Amino acid sequence: MKSIKTAIAMSALAGGTAWSGVILAANDNHDGAHAVFVMTNNADANQVIAFERTPHGTLENPHRYSTDGRGSGGTVDPLASQGSLTLSTDGAWLFAVNAGSGSVSVFRVNGAQLELTDRAATEGSEPNSVAQFGSLVYVLNTAASSSVVGFTFNNGNLVRIPNSLRFLSGNAVGSGSVAFSPDGRFLVVTEKATNNIDVFSVLSDGSLSPATVNKSVGPGAFSAGFARNDVALVSETGPGGPNQSAISSYSVQSNGTLTPISSSVPTLGSANCWNVVTPDGRFVYTSNAGSASVSGFAIGSGGTLTPVPGTVLALNPTGSANIDITVSADGKFLYTLNAGTGAVGMFAIQPTNGTLTDLGAAGGLPEAAGLNGIAAN
Repeated sequence: MKSIKTAIAMSALAGGTAWSGVILAANDNHDGAHAVFVMTNNADANQVIAFERTPHGTLENPHRYSTDGRGSGGTVDPLASQGSLTLSTDGAWLFAVNAGSGSVSVFRVNGAQLELTDRAATEGSEPNSVAQFGSLVYVLNTAASSSVVGFTFNNGNLVRIPNSLRFLSGNAVGSGSVAFSPDGRFLVVTEKATNNIDVFSVLSDGSLSPATVNKSVGPGAFSAGFARNDVALVSETGPGGPNQSAISSYSVQSNGTLTPISSSVPTLGSANCWNVVTPDGRFVYTSNAGSASVSGFAIGSGGTLTPVPGTVLALNPTGSANIDITVSADGKFLYTLNAGTGAVGMFAIQPTNGTLTDLGAAGGLPEAAGLNGIAAN
């Protein structure tokens, strides 16, 4: 075993000012051990289930860890979000929302082992997504007066940032995700009910500017993530018919407006609500829950999206309802959270062309019982 202590200092420019902060992490990495984490979202006692990852990408030896909070319960995708379970950018910390108790929990990550270090109230109703950049953490509250709220983060502890609460374009807008741009200058939120994409500038004190509200170029905007060069990627569920889903890419302008790069590129699947980018920034994959499939796209240097030949690269068993998706930190494996069947779909990523090889599924999770959120280190 090898002990590593890292200090990462990051800064973000906004309107001529800069946010800067330091996040300290002490992480015993078990000689590079990897894991996949899934959240139960149980209404009585929320838990994170940690699977150990073998060198071949398969998962074994699940262990459960309490978040010290309550989830929302439900059946399949009750949080309707991306990012309810989020690893820090250095992989040393895991953040989990507790939708039923209005809080966010923090775990120290040691391979596949977790240690709860803090739990903080989000001062809003039903938190369903969390994002981290440096020593900033923002949580999305989706119900009632939909909002985001910010915290400073240092060595496992969260402290509320004064005047950081920002409301979205209206109440109960169905907010689906929150994400920082790679340079930390912007925070992006999706609104499912309005088809809006809100862009906030990060200010020098860690708080946010008022939102610049953008309309999605395609119908059904659900979740947003980022590729390199601050290119935003938005999953679109489409108008509701079979195989109507798509994904779009945008450049973010300094005033928060979004300029489309690739507009509504079809995923050839149904109910695409989630996307994940490989660590090297070459590929983005979408999870199409309605068709139990995974689609893949190559990301050009300017943010253009080109389907990997065939577009649909993998199929989960019928009824899987793969509601969320993640890629391992080493970029070798992709995992889907199959909430309908209570399993994690496992796939190897071919580095040359981005295609996927099916490795089967790790089962034993509760079926149609509210599972939400997946992350991998």
